[in-house]
Parts: sequence; structure tokens; C-alpha cells
Amino acid sequence: MVRIIPMAASSIRPSLGCFSSSSSRFPVSYLSRNLSRTLHVPQSQLFGFNTHKLLRRNVNCLGVAESGKAEQASTATSQDDLLTWVKNDKRRMLHVVYRVGDLDRTIKFYTECLGMKLLRKRDIPEEKYTNAFLGYGPEDSHFVIELTYNYGVDKYDVGAGFGHFGIAVDDVAKTVELVKAKGGKVSREPGPVKGGKTVIAFIEDPDGYKFELLERGPTPEPLCQVMLRVGDLDRAIKFYEKAFGMELLRTRDNPEYKYTIAMMGYGPEDKFPVLELTYNYGVTEYDKGNAYAQIAIGTDDVYKTAEAIKVFGGKITREPGPLPGISTKITACLDPDGWKSVFVDNIDFLKELE
Repeated sequence: MVRIIPMAASSIRPSLGCFSSSSSRFPVSYLSRNLSRTLHVPQSQLFGFNTHKLLRRNVNCLGVAESGKAEQASTATSQDDLLTWVKNDKRRMLHVVYRVGDLDRTIKFYTECLGMKLLRKRDIPEEKYTNAFLGYGPEDSHFVIELTYNYGVDKYDVGAGFGHFGIAVDDVAKTVELVKAKGGKVSREPGPVKGGKTVIAFIEDPDGYKFELLERGPTPEPLCQVMLRVGDLDRAIKFYEKAFGMELLRTRDNPEYKYTIAMMGYGPEDKFPVLELTYNYGVTEYDKGNAYAQIAIGTDDVYKTAEAIKVFGGKITREPGPLPGISTKITACLDPDGWKSVFVDNIDFLKELE
């Protein structure tokens, strides 16, 4: 499953009566001098014209300007309110969802080679697909994998945009030995990361999804990363900060290999899963294939979440509301690079797990 005012514009409209030439308090000469100063019109141009018409025209312009300023202020206030709400919303990454060609084969690989547990399975025959949920702890407190098998489809295109999943392990070398013993593919042997000291390795599952193994001590979230490539890193960072309420944890530029990464999430990397955004110098678009699906994120209000996503540059692909049959409220969206995410109501998500 997946976890995902304006103020009335006021115009300042001075009473025309206070500028009337018939007023006994202010003669025309006084009026002309002060109008020329107030409206920036030469005094000589006031004579021979209908003063009231000139006043009405300029006062209307002042009113429109004030109204425009009020509208801009209202929009800014509305955005500030949304930003505050997004930051205070109770969000966490729930699932990463993707498609596989042989569910039993993938479950076997993840449980025997990567130490995951099969948490539950769900078959939806009327829609012709089956889900399997795997991870390192219960769904109500851990980030887990949601595999999707569509009846009769045995192969997918992973594409060039998806990067890898990250898994923290105590001993990278031992994990790699186990993967090899089980017939798995190792695409990078254990060793320090380029430009750093962390020991890593890369393996591939039977469907071609890459996993980065990171050598770390004990962590509450072994399934710790999802890496996606983006065409504009600054744009992506701003979007995930504002629309998703994520924190920019760190960035690292590697000019030797011509790429920059940004780590984003809802808490520190050693305790929470993170989204790793990668920008390769000069590459603005990627083929996303049809294998990787989305990240699911929990929220207290899918309706307000959708509003924030629209305001901060995302595209809603499913308007907020309950799913048919199970009544779980969700909304789905695309980021500026076209990566999909789904937000699910926190309370409804927990009900599904009961």
C-alpha cells in the first residue's frame, strides 16, 4: 500500500469630496498645488481640465495598485501558511513501490541474500496483480518495499533515470559473498566509495534493480536510500523542501566524475530513509522505463498536501480522496522531473494494517 486564505483584497479609495473645488476650506489654487504634488501632474495641466475626472482616474489607478499589492501579500501569506503546515505535518516514507516479473523469485532473493522478511502478501485478482511487502521491520514503523507482480508480465525496463536502493549492512564483504553463493550478480566489488572512506558494493537483483550495500553499524532503518536522477538539482531540492517538507541533509559535488548528489529526508541518514537525488553534469532528461513506480509517504491530510504540491510546482495525477473499496484516502503527484509519489492518510494506513 501507499502512504502519502486568500485575504480579501482591500483598496484605499479616498473620498472625492475631500478634494472638491467647491469646498469653502480649500480654494482651487490650493487644490491644484497639492494635487500636482500628490498625483505627480504639473500644476499647469490641471487648469482647463475637469478636476474630478482627473482625480477619479488617478484614484482608480491608486486603488488598482493597492488592490494588486494586497493580492500579492495574500498569495505570499497563503504560501507561508502552507509551508508552515507542510513542515509540521507528520510525514514519513512508508513504501517504495516497483514492478517485478517473478514474485516468488524476488522474494527468495531478498529474504535469503539481503536478510529481509516477507511481511505480507495481497492478491487482487479482479485487477490482475499481486503485492508483496518486504523489509526489516513492521510497516507501521519502518520503510518497506512493495513489490508488484502484474499477471502475465515477466519483464520490465528499469530505465536510465532510476539509480539504486541503499541497504545498510554490518559487513559488506560477507553480504557480497552470500549474494555470489546464491547466484546473484555483483556489479561493484566491496571497497571505499570514490572520494570517501565508507565501504560499499553494488549488486543486482533478478530483475536488474541495483542495490548499494553500505557498511554501517546498527541502524533502525537498514533500507536506507532510494536514488533517482534529476535534470535540475536546485529545482528538485526546492520542490522537495517546500512541497514534501523534506530537509536537505547534505550535498556532495564530485567534479572528477561530473555529478552532484543531494540527500533529502525527514531525519538524519543514520536513523531515517533518505531520497538521494543525483545530477549528472549536462544531463537534463532521463528515460524512466516502466519498472520503478513510486515512493509512498504518510500525511495527516491528503487534501492540503495536494494543495501544497500544486502551489510549489508539482502536478497532481490523482486528486485527493478515498480509494474505491478500501476507503483509504490518497493523492498522487509528479515532481518537476516526472517522478511519481503517493501520499496516504496516516490514520487510514494504520487501519489497513490491522
